[in-house]
Amino acid sequence: MGEQVEIKIHNWVENLQSQGKYAFSLALIQEQLSGFSAIAIKSSLGRLSKKGLVISIHKGYYLIIPPQYKSKGILPPSLYLDAFMKELNRPYYLALLNAAAYHGASHQQPQEFFVITTFPVLRPTYKKGLKVNYISKKELPVNLLETKKTEAGYLKISNPILTATDLIQYEKRIGGINRVATVLNELAEAIKPDVFNRYLLQNTPVTALQRLGYLLEYEFKNHILADALFHSLKINEAKLFRIPLKASAGKKGFSSENRWKVIVNTEIETDF
Repeated sequence: MGEQVEIKIHNWVENLQSQGKYAFSLALIQEQLSGFSAIAIKSSLGRLSKKGLVISIHKGYYLIIPPQYKSKGILPPSLYLDAFMKELNRPYYLALLNAAAYHGASHQQPQEFFVITTFPVLRPTYKKGLKVNYISKKELPVNLLETKKTEAGYLKISNPILTATDLIQYEKRIGGINRVATVLNELAEAIKPDVFNRYLLQNTPVTALQRLGYLLEYEFKNHILADALFHSLKINEAKLFRIPLKASAGKKGFSSENRWKVIVNTEIETDF
């Protein structure tokens, strides 16, 4: 009986994959194979998992591992993230270095994946050497997101300017301000002056925009973007306070005599 269940489930998984799907929930398979008990289905999935054909990444949620990914034992998040977040009924977007790579700033290949979603906080997952981190925001700026087509469907990512401000806001998560500056230098090519609008200012921290403006003007010598950003801050009456360029470093004894009111408490070192 156990072997029959496993064959049936194996066929069901292969049929799902033939439809271009790479993931499924336990609830779905129980619904469609209602003739088998929940225990029998779980046991069969456990055996398929040992064979490297499926893997559980969340309670009651499985990935299908096609032959081309069997050696890794896991799928890249771009193939399952959208379906997974829909299963959890969560808004999301792929962010930071992962989003930057989609926009042409792939100077440093990320070792981890960062996904931004809402509260409550989701715990990170670590499977087969692949780590997916979740960062929570109260609300996601939907007008600053882009949808990319993948072989498994679609993927939501931050647009270039949201990627830039997120990199600055969460710089500690990806290795510090120097790494951020290296990526931003490439990412700036994908940013247009007209993105600095009221919606952006309402949905990103002014402190991140101040640091971005300073880097654009003094490190990248991109005066077109720097002037456009400063003009937007001015006409939208954004209040600028003295903030450190490197958040974790001291503030005393450093100059902030620039229009961004950024305390220059570190020397930027990049790979370009």
